[in-house]
Amino acid sequence: MNTKMNTVAIASIIAILGIMMVPNTAVAETNQNDISVKPINEKFSLETTITTLTVPENNKLPWGTVYGSASDVAERYPVIIQFYKGDEQVHIAQIDTKGDGSYEYKFRVRNLDQSTGEFKDIFHGEYMVKIFKVIPNTNPIA
Repeated sequence: MNTKMNTVAIASIIAILGIMMVPNTAVAETNQNDISVKPINEKFSLETTITTLTVPENNKLPWGTVYGSASDVAERYPVIIQFYKGDEQVHIAQIDTKGDGSYEYKFRVRNLDQSTGEFKDIFHGEYMVKIFKVIPNTNPIA
């Protein structure tokens, strides 16, 4: 029994170390960023989060991710995500939230050109990402 527990513990440690070693280079996480809330009407407000997405030049992974943690969102209203390179909007997405109010948007940052067999970067460098969510009002409009 002890040998079995030791094997499980060692396998768990190896799995955790393996996960930590996988580079996760193209991620915009919406915790602790510039967040503002503007009332829409008596029931709802628009929450805007601005964050930065950085895709390094030597990125080898094909996917990027923008995600947000569980929060209070208004039902039936999608999350809108806009990507800007400088002042130019380069990509926009509309996604639904999960039951707990969290969301995740995965997108391609690299593509394989089928005609040449070479990878081409779609995203590279730094991007401003704006995330818009409709949330229930917590304070009455004065």
